[in-house]
Amino acid sequence: MNKVLLITGASRGIGAETARLAAASGYSVCINFHHSETKAQQLLESIQSAGHKAIAIKADISDESEVGRLFTTVDSKLGTLSALVNNAGILERQSDFENISLARLQRVFRTNVEGSFLCAREAIKRMSTKHGGGGGSIVNLSSRAAVLGAAHEYVDYAASKGAIDSMTTGLAHELGDQGIRVNAVRPGLIYTDMHASGGEAARVDRLKAGVPMQRGGQAIEVAQAILWLLSDQASYTTGTFIDVSGGR
Repeated sequence: MNKVLLITGASRGIGAETARLAAASGYSVCINFHHSETKAQQLLESIQSAGHKAIAIKADISDESEVGRLFTTVDSKLGTLSALVNNAGILERQSDFENISLARLQRVFRTNVEGSFLCAREAIKRMSTKHGGGGGSIVNLSSRAAVLGAAHEYVDYAASKGAIDSMTTGLAHELGDQGIRVNAVRPGLIYTDMHASGGEAARVDRLKAGVPMQRGGQAIEVAQAILWLLSDQASYTTGTFIDVSGGR
């Protein structure tokens, strides 16, 4: 059976590690990207050179028409969708809450919440047994920030991930009898490029002393949790959150 997986924001970090691991596990993978075309192409070539099937598609998931094009391209080039990883997300500069503008809040929610919503909706239309699909799995990328709040740094980002948590629970309940499992992973302090986007590339090293395991995590450690949730090994798991955070 051909397993088809779409990963949003997959050109780097957690998304890229998930793409590599999924391809090695037998998935035909769509690498979605928006800005990092060079990295997406490098990832695509590395997966294909290992003998696995993958494509890369540029699309802004905050744009409904581009999401539609993304999914129809996956349909035509890879086949029937089996799984979705809602990984794409953005982070803006560290800031106290009182200095967060409405425009910034809207940018963060447009990608992190609306984009994930649009992609989940398209995936459901293809995977739900209600629509003649064969079922499937959705894994949403939340964050420990949704629980911890990210005070003085990213309360807007934390709130967007709180919305993802609510969506995960709601969809799991709604789709449980339609053959679709919906779960989420909450990464903690993980070494990725995202911290540089917030203005502090070394943030993990600054904060890791507060992690019970006394270290930051690696993207592959998050990817492994994602792949387990996608797999048949998690066949009776839905509406569940895995914290990959070293205990923080």
